[in-house]
Amino acid sequence: MSPRRNHPGGAGRPDGDRERESGLGYGATEEWRGEEWIVRPIAGSASAKHYRCPGCDQEIPPGIAHVVAWREYAGVDDRRHWHRACWNAKDRRTSKVQRSRNAPRY
Repeated sequence: MSPRRNHPGGAGRPDGDRERESGLGYGATEEWRGEEWIVRPIAGSASAKHYRCPGCDQEIPPGIAHVVAWREYAGVDDRRHWHRACWNAKDRRTSKVQRSRNAPRY
């Protein structure tokens, strides 16, 4: 005999659990440049790939905690991985960050 399931098929789950399963919810909403952005923190242990931060144009190596931000009504392909400090300083940065000569080009 199998164990009893109180909520077969997830019928009794709160909406927050469904958002976490889809991968699109589970974050705070912030306003930037007149648009709503969903910002989700990523733990260092959950980071397994190299990303390029749009704030400083430097690499985020695997194992480093950072944030993922995307416009509220944009798709999953529009997600961007930022250093936490870069996301917090996004209003104080210039619009055109240039890479130094020694920086790797990907």
